[in-house]
Amino acid sequence: MIAQQGSNRIYTRLLSADGQTVIRVEGTNRDENRAFIYMSRHFVALGLPVPRVLSVSADEMSYTQEDLGDTLLFDAIRHGRETGCFLPEERTLLEATIRTLAHIQIEGARDFDWSVCFPVPAMDERSIRWDLNYFKYCFLKGTKIEFSEPALEDEFDRIVHMILAQPSDAFLYRDFQSRNVMLKDGHPYFIDFQGGRRGPTPYDVASFLWQAKANIPAALRTELIDSYLNELHTLQPSLKESDWRAALPHFVLLRTLQVLGAYGYRGYFERKPHFLESIPHALRNLHSILQQLKDEYPYLYALSNDLLLLF
Repeated sequence: MIAQQGSNRIYTRLLSADGQTVIRVEGTNRDENRAFIYMSRHFVALGLPVPRVLSVSADEMSYTQEDLGDTLLFDAIRHGRETGCFLPEERTLLEATIRTLAHIQIEGARDFDWSVCFPVPAMDERSIRWDLNYFKYCFLKGTKIEFSEPALEDEFDRIVHMILAQPSDAFLYRDFQSRNVMLKDGHPYFIDFQGGRRGPTPYDVASFLWQAKANIPAALRTELIDSYLNELHTLQPSLKESDWRAALPHFVLLRTLQVLGAYGYRGYFERKPHFLESIPHALRNLHSILQQLKDEYPYLYALSNDLLLLF
């Protein structure tokens, strides 16, 4: 058995008599399984670094996939995460990962059948509001803090408007963070992309560089964003970089609110301590990004100050 993280899928490493290994995945939702299987086969056909699906059960509730080993990027950058000072080899891994992300997003979107995506084919208004309500109902209400629901919803409306105004023709990985990147022969391979859908590119960059426990300092974030945009330009020459950079903080805000909702759900309701431990890190990210956006989201900024006092 392989330890679970946030999902309810069960992972088992199977060992054959000749020493070969594969990973068996038992899913809980057939449509989610189908999404992963399709995406894996699509990306592999394009030469993108993801685990190959090797076999699928008749009922599509389980499948086997290529064994990528045991090294998560999250573990490989431990020194930087714990000290805030990333070693040269850790920086190299982060840069290779974020450059590869651009290829997954742009090349991966070519001839992609969005109808297989689970639970929705694209980041639309409804799915954005799901994320915002995840924060409100699974995290904020759980803190017992007093807040104005109309004021909060007014600022949610502004977030939705900003996100929907951005180009949305790439593969949105959705949960792109260092726990979902594995290292094989020193190269990054991407896993757990079954929640992917059509969407805007900044969301995944926000997910990766503002991951609560990654502890990536601002200067390194800037370097990695530059590297990412250089790669993205080679794939999308028409990219308007100034517009992309201006939109990024709003995606960081949306992602951080979504993550806090997930931490609240996994921590408060499912009693998983790892997620409760991550809440203070995510709240610091929230407060930091809202300092940049406080003129546009004054109520959320004030609320973030109150939340910091609780944690």
